[in-house]
Amino acid sequence: MQGAAYLVWIGIRTIRAARRDARAGLGGELRVSSVGAGRAFREGVLVEALNPKTAAFFLAFIPQFIDAGAGNVALQFVALGTVSVVLNTPADIVVAFGASRIRAGAAANPSLVRRLREASGGAMIALAGVLVLAERPS
Repeated sequence: MQGAAYLVWIGIRTIRAARRDARAGLGGELRVSSVGAGRAFREGVLVEALNPKTAAFFLAFIPQFIDAGAGNVALQFVALGTVSVVLNTPADIVVAFGASRIRAGAAANPSLVRRLREASGGAMIALAGVLVLAERPS
């Protein structure tokens, strides 16, 4: 129940901020401070390394492909993890460039940004409703 209340609170704050910015003449303008490529890369690596979902994926998926009789298990784990990262990086780069283009297009249309912010706030409130109505395991 607390999670649902938190989602409602965030949703309302998001909607109110979008409308407040529109009244203040900002019109949903995107305000982002530049951090530089090096800092963005370091922060991205840190966030991904500390992400529990990343650890859960590697600990659940990679051991299926490790052969304990084939040699150093730790080395196999690192090698397979490296292969996974190398294969995922091009997809991440495509997504980053795509997001950059979408952001540039959205920045040119402040009313679109405001509507998207309001819609995301509404989506959070709707998710809170789904959470409240979800069946609890007995």
